[in-house]
Amino acid sequence: MAGTKGQVGLTLEKRVSDTYTRNRRKRRVFDKKMLLQQHVNPYELRAELCRRSFYHFVLEFWDVLEPAPFQDNWHIKYLCDEAQIVMERVFKNIPKEYDLIINIAPVSLKSTIFSMMLPAWMWTRMPSAAVIGASHSENLAVDLSRKNRAIVKSEKYSLCYPDIKVALDQDAKGYFINTKFGTRFACGIEGDVTGRHGHLISIDDPINPRKGRSEAEIGNANVNIKETLNNRRKVPMVTPIIMIMQRIAENDPTGMMLREWPFPVKHICLPAELTADVKPVELRKKYINGIMNPVRHPKEFLDTEKGQGEFYYAGQYLQSPIPLGGAMFHVDRFQIESKAPKKWRIRMRYWDKAGTKDAGAYSVGVLLGKDTEDRFWVLNVVRGRWDTNTRERTILQTAKLDGKAVYVGVEQEPGSGGKESAENTAKNLAGFRVRVDRPTGDKAQRADPFSTQVNAGNVFLKKGRWNRDYIEELRFFSLENSKYKDQVDASSGAFKFVSKPVIRAGGWK
Repeated sequence: MAGTKGQVGLTLEKRVSDTYTRNRRKRRVFDKKMLLQQHVNPYELRAELCRRSFYHFVLEFWDVLEPAPFQDNWHIKYLCDEAQIVMERVFKNIPKEYDLIINIAPVSLKSTIFSMMLPAWMWTRMPSAAVIGASHSENLAVDLSRKNRAIVKSEKYSLCYPDIKVALDQDAKGYFINTKFGTRFACGIEGDVTGRHGHLISIDDPINPRKGRSEAEIGNANVNIKETLNNRRKVPMVTPIIMIMQRIAENDPTGMMLREWPFPVKHICLPAELTADVKPVELRKKYINGIMNPVRHPKEFLDTEKGQGEFYYAGQYLQSPIPLGGAMFHVDRFQIESKAPKKWRIRMRYWDKAGTKDAGAYSVGVLLGKDTEDRFWVLNVVRGRWDTNTRERTILQTAKLDGKAVYVGVEQEPGSGGKESAENTAKNLAGFRVRVDRPTGDKAQRADPFSTQVNAGNVFLKKGRWNRDYIEELRFFSLENSKYKDQVDASSGAFKFVSKPVIRAGGWK
């Protein structure tokens, strides 16, 4: 019995000891948790979530910039994720896959995301990052930089990232530095960026969307993007350019980069209404009843904006430099036929000449005819950039191929030089029926009669390799928007003569 009692007592003592040990371990864990809670920044978890997700950062820091409640839409997370994909390669210092272009309607948070939030988020992952932010005016660029700085200097940002602060000795709205040597520099599209280089070059509205339809402004923006900002990359094969803008013209910076850029480009196009221009195409299924963002751009609002003008609405909201269906020419009404009629009332090859080789405008000869049913046909286009001698040989050779039944029209440019050039071409075409034309009025006025027939569906195209370039030039044609007008000018000139009732030896009836 004594042995049994001793054994029971020993077991009880051990159980008490074990319980004490377990409780002591629990107290140690509890004490450790309490100790950690006393010393850890309560914003640390929030900061880490923001580091991992740029979209989460935008949500978290929205109230720093905007007192109004955040209104989400699918495109916001999509754009944030696309920006993060691009920047992750910068953080890892590996070559970029592409530069990024985003065309999106106004009041879609594009500047908030890319010009204000993105640089501030970059510093949470790469505090030494350098950012160059360019806009159509220095004032706009500085204002975007100021709002970016407001995030970095906010109490919330300081609590989340206490080691990242704006340096006291360089704290200007347009240029500030953090204590980890990261920089944010703002400039106008034509501003001086000598000596500046960025891990990110952000271009936000390189042309004022409400004013920038002049060819000179578009040309200056394109040159500065290609020749200046493109060379301000910190690491040429790593640093991305992200450009966000509304479409302005065929040859605006978006058009220029899509055609001429030396690096691959990813193009994101989000019109306010569902159109064939949505890119990537899989995003079309995201539209709700045909609207990209029904909260900010309900149909009633968009219908009101359409009253501002076709070109305004196309550029601002449809992200197209032309209205739906075409500008002056509704090219969807062309009828393309593989065979042309054999009998004609009249045919003319009209030449719009240029004298620059391998650059600038084209020399164009458009062959246009009217058949016996009074339908108009564009039968062929000869187009090239030639020096003067090559151009004159081409005009003569083309006339021989067309035959003497085809009239040859030659545009005479203003001034004595234009007169002399037209006369030389006419002499070179001795034996052919040549008409020298001295056009009056602007290009749109001269094109209007031809466009009327195109839009009425009374112009046919003979199927050929030239069709695509011809249709695209007419699609984009306008005084303000189009890059090339040579084929339109030649067509207008030919139509002026071909539309006349009868041609006689003494002249036009």
